Amino acid sequence: MQQASVSKQSSYTARRPGARLAWIGKAFLALLALGVLYILIPHLINTPSLFIQIVLSGLQLGFVYAMIALGYTMVYGIVKLINFAHGDVFMVGAFISYYLVARFQLHMWPALAFPGFPTGLSLLIGTLTVMVIAMAVCVAMAVTIERVAYKPLRDAPRIAALITAIGVSFFLEFFGALYFVFSGRFIPYQRPFDVVTWYVNLSGIHRLQAGQTPPSGAVTISNIFLIIVATSIIVQLLLQYLVRRTKLGKSMRATSFDKPTARLMGINVDQVISFTFAIGAAFAGLGGMLYAVAYPSIWTQLGILPGLKAFVAAVLGGIGSIPGAFVGALIMGQAEALTMGFISTPMRDAVAFTILILVLLVRPTGIFGEPTQEKA
Repeated sequence: MQQASVSKQSSYTARRPGARLAWIGKAFLALLALGVLYILIPHLINTPSLFIQIVLSGLQLGFVYAMIALGYTMVYGIVKLINFAHGDVFMVGAFISYYLVARFQLHMWPALAFPGFPTGLSLLIGTLTVMVIAMAVCVAMAVTIERVAYKPLRDAPRIAALITAIGVSFFLEFFGALYFVFSGRFIPYQRPFDVVTWYVNLSGIHRLQAGQTPPSGAVTISNIFLIIVATSIIVQLLLQYLVRRTKLGKSMRATSFDKPTARLMGINVDQVISFTFAIGAAFAGLGGMLYAVAYPSIWTQLGILPGLKAFVAAVLGGIGSIPGAFVGALIMGQAEALTMGFISTPMRDAVAFTILILVLLVRPTGIFGEPTQEKA
């Protein structure tokens, strides 16, 4: 009797439409992978320096996406909400840092306050100050949004919270476009520090002087690339330590697993949720500033596509998984950079969302995600 039941269940599983779609998705993914290799391998052989340069630009983009994807994956892991307003928090971080640098010269405040203060140290302290203030503003905004827009819907159907998140996103974008807020035009971003570039070739590492062209076959690396990579890695390590090694991290994991039981154990679930939004917003604000430093032009729609691509990265890695968000973001960065470099620039967005479709077809839980048992 038991064998018959198992046989019947396996037969039903094999006949499910989802299983057939998964096989179609896998076949399409295999063909796509072969096509990508067919396009990329000749470029790697014929122009290795250009290929490496594009890979480095993809890493830079991927590390920025990682800081945004963390907010998506943390909030979803705790409250099962896809916070579509997260990309607009990223945009606000870029604008706040712009005004602090361009209008208030806060990136040089030690030298302005104390004449004779070392310029390099003043720039370091001032830039870190700008970074902290941008993160703090994003934290305050995200906590306010959570308390006003999301908390009243905590026990409502998920679709209500999702629609609210989309509404908050539109509000931030179009309110920011008012002329007395951020304005709706493109604004050149003033970097708080000068760009320093090195080129690497067979003779070693050399600094590229102003107006100098790198030699043929050399690969260039800037201080912006190094700052973004180092900052993103530090953020990942700090978050892993917070979640795995601290009391607050244990409370976050308990809340994610079972909120009613967490309350019975004395955990302030509402405070944990607000803290989760705050951490995600801080990383988004930091990512917004670094993105604007790397690609110095900002406007109020800045957060839409990076936010959506970071969401795709979180789904690809396994939404709810911190390492998954990091790996998925790096994959997204490489996919976008290689598409721009060797296929077509307008195709980069199509490739990003094609990846999302393939992931949902082949492995909906993502690379690091675990399958969940649906209750009958």
